[in-house]
Amino acid sequence: MTAAMREMRWWDLDPVMELEHGLFPDDAWSRGMFWSELADARHPSATRYYVVAEDGTGRVVGYAGLAAVGGTGDVQTIAVATDQWGTGLGARLLAELLRRATAFECHEVLLEVRVDNVRAQRLYARFGFEPIGFRRGYYQPGNVDALVMRLGELPASPDVPGLQGTETTHG
Repeated sequence: MTAAMREMRWWDLDPVMELEHGLFPDDAWSRGMFWSELADARHPSATRYYVVAEDGTGRVVGYAGLAAVGGTGDVQTIAVATDQWGTGLGARLLAELLRRATAFECHEVLLEVRVDNVRAQRLYARFGFEPIGFRRGYYQPGNVDALVMRLGELPASPDVPGLQGTETTHG
């Protein structure tokens, strides 16, 4: 069954926080961080975009967020429920963020991903992201390094690559 995507709203925070803490127990975002991002996304000159994916029962099974400033997009987070891994949902969420980056007139998109999250790195590479550096100790409190990746040329209409797989990451 294909998950339906829609813009994230404040009433999605409970299921989003449940997924967040389940997927990122050591470095989960706080409810306040999500509130702040959603508040900016609702502003008339919004530079943020957050989306949730729901399964056929209305359960939130994934979410993703993008920030855009000065022609550069930054993937803030992508998360997919573990029972949805391998369905292509992570790729669909990323493609949605890239579509929004194009709408925000971004000329590049950056992201950070844990150096130990090889699944996510493979997803990003399939979309054309390339490693450009590291941020030492970026993920706290575990002091885990982040790999910085960049997509320098956004496709006019990003499609989901044919390979299967979904990943989780956030910056």
